[in-house]
Amino acid sequence: MLENREMKKQLRSDVIKKRNALSPRQVAEKSAMISSRLLALDEYCSACSMMVYLDCRNEVRTADLVARALADGKNVAVPVTDKAKCLLTPSLIVNFPADLQPGAWGIPEPKPQAVQSLDPAALDMVITPGVAFDISGYRIGYGYGFYDRFLGRTGKGTIYIGLAYDFQVLPDVFPEPHDMPVHIILTEDRLIRLHQTA
Repeated sequence: MLENREMKKQLRSDVIKKRNALSPRQVAEKSAMISSRLLALDEYCSACSMMVYLDCRNEVRTADLVARALADGKNVAVPVTDKAKCLLTPSLIVNFPADLQPGAWGIPEPKPQAVQSLDPAALDMVITPGVAFDISGYRIGYGYGFYDRFLGRTGKGTIYIGLAYDFQVLPDVFPEPHDMPVHIILTEDRLIRLHQTA
């Protein structure tokens, strides 16, 4: 187990280094392709309520996705981070991006007066970030476990979708027993369907 954790740590470092090397143009172009794949999914079309991470540090961009989902009449929540409790809470976003300010680690979050908490079990879909994913749908985050804890609180039929650049999809990310896999991974080159929802 210790060896796996060291390997995960090294993978995280290597992939972040590669992601940081992307130019703004590459990030914009790849993100647009990935968003187009998501918008074409039947799961997106049928979702009424979704949570979308807000990107930072060269992650797949999601601002256009949030704006499009709001325009499509969906309930869109973004995560509010409680670092002390290692907890994520979905908050409905109404005025985007006006209701946001920098939050934990500089990631945009709703201003305190704009927070509208939503029960995680009410979500049809969660768009999850990841440093890396494997071909079984398991992910490496930043090592704090926020999303694994959060996904465990969603409903039985909630669909988890990982957004990633193609180089972030690896053969194995050495998952641990508490890790929660995603059902679908979308990259600029691929749509990877994995675990079926109930």
